[in-house]
Amino acid sequence: GKILVGGSFTMLGGQTRNRIARLNADGSLDATFNPNASDSVYCLAVQADGKILVGGNFTSIGGQTRNRIARLHADGTLDIGFNPDANDWVRSLVVQSDGKILAGGFFTMLGGQSRSRIGRLHDDGTLDMSFNPSASDWVNSLALQADGKVLVGGQFFVMSGQSRSCIARLHANGTLDHGFNPDASGPVNSLAVQADGKILIGG
Repeated sequence: GKILVGGSFTMLGGQTRNRIARLNADGSLDATFNPNASDSVYCLAVQADGKILVGGNFTSIGGQTRNRIARLHADGTLDIGFNPDANDWVRSLVVQSDGKILAGGFFTMLGGQSRSRIGRLHDDGTLDMSFNPSASDWVNSLALQADGKVLVGGQFFVMSGQSRSCIARLHANGTLDHGFNPDASGPVNSLAVQADGKILIGG
């Protein structure tokens, strides 16, 4: 029931907390959790094992160099073995049912390879080489459907080599779903999937 918070703050609950913190269920600060990010935290995702994925514009967290993406243990200490190293900000993180991690943002390098604003990682932080949709501009939001398809929102106008205005859907293997093209007139900043499968869009 605890609440993870990320942003650009340096104080929370009356205490110093740099861009990431945890609250108890009653809103009081969890004094045991203090990873200390060097710059903004834009997204958080919790894995099934309780580990916490963190994305943003930071270059250090938990006292170690980590470029825009990191993973913490449940107690807030850094997972030393996880270091995908994005070259620009990470804006969205989603964990798939198989444990793989989807990342979206403004990066053009991830896991030591070229990836245009969207990529997928194995649980150990290494790049999934089979997944490479390639967006032409920012990816702000990612969401998973029950069938494993991936919803992508942002400021792009091309996805996987095809015209898509700010919103697209990918098959689980990263190829474009050609039958889905809502065509937003401006940036899509948030996506959520309802229990009935309908898709909420904000931007």
